[in-house]
Amino acid sequence: MKQFFVASPLLVAITMLISTFDAQAQGGTSAVPFLLISADARAGGMGEVGTAIADNVNAMSWNPGGLGFQNSRQVSLNFSRWLPQFNADLFYSYGGYVQHVDALDGMIGVNFILMNLGEFQRTFDDGKPGGKFRSNEFSLGVCYGTMIADDIGAGIQLRYIQSNLAPINTLSGSSGTGVSGSFDLGVLWKPSKLEIFDIDLNDKFSLGTNLQNVGPKVTYAQESDPLPTTFRLGTAINLVRDEFNDLTIAFDMSKLLVRRDNQASDPIPKSFITAWEKGGVDLSAGMEYWYEKIVALRAGYFTEPANSGNRQFMTFGAGVRYDMFNLDFSFINTFEANHPLGNTMRFSMVIDWANSGK
Repeated sequence: MKQFFVASPLLVAITMLISTFDAQAQGGTSAVPFLLISADARAGGMGEVGTAIADNVNAMSWNPGGLGFQNSRQVSLNFSRWLPQFNADLFYSYGGYVQHVDALDGMIGVNFILMNLGEFQRTFDDGKPGGKFRSNEFSLGVCYGTMIADDIGAGIQLRYIQSNLAPINTLSGSSGTGVSGSFDLGVLWKPSKLEIFDIDLNDKFSLGTNLQNVGPKVTYAQESDPLPTTFRLGTAINLVRDEFNDLTIAFDMSKLLVRRDNQASDPIPKSFITAWEKGGVDLSAGMEYWYEKIVALRAGYFTEPANSGNRQFMTFGAGVRYDMFNLDFSFINTFEANHPLGNTMRFSMVIDWANSGK
């Protein structure tokens, strides 16, 4: 008996993921859009900025160049029920571990991302049910970061990516599974001496850039889609730093480097240029305030042009630090009622052994 899948819920879920995370909006369709989701609650509470902050284990997600400035052993665990308004049983998890290796003169790290896309019903061509199956996408990454100058860190990340959308379809003889690999390259500059317009920015300013998800296309059956290759640029400024207070503001821009028409997508590196012809640039701004390095409050704003999807939302977050433990929470507030991203919450925990006993 031949079989096919009732794919409507799955297709809707994937379409929502794609359209929500630029993969379609900025001028092309890409595979595995879960790679574009902000991993941690700290950055999520700051309007999804992090390229120029990248000061803990979650730098692997935002800018591996930030690992060069670190030297402690850390673990990160992050979780979110994604697109809660969509009620589609979507769950996002991210975890990472980093430590310094003297022999490599830098930090090494490993991480994983798991996107659970829910459970779906399989049916045969005569309409009879054929059981259920679960869909998911995941990646496994290894990362290395080191200092290449007194105030510049650089890093690279390699990823294995797998997308399991559906089991084998005997009608077409194909599988809804695709695999690929990618790399990220990041650089972070944190000058110890800097003055702009007579403003002292010594140890207060940072500038970061990251090229993410560069790799071959993901192939499902007869169709291939490019990875969501993205260019990020960000800056951060520490405005207040004293015994009790610490206030930082940060700004990020990102551009999806995918260019596709109805026929095919442009290959890398051609798409690095042609992608700028359509779509727009996502912009985000955020702030983080710490009181006595114990309690943190965060807020941010994210926007993209109307011709690129027109996502606009505010974010809020909070954090608490006790000994070696950092617990963070963030919340998305959309301006549109019943928006799939509305009321999305993230939860994160970072364990930093360098802070043990402090």
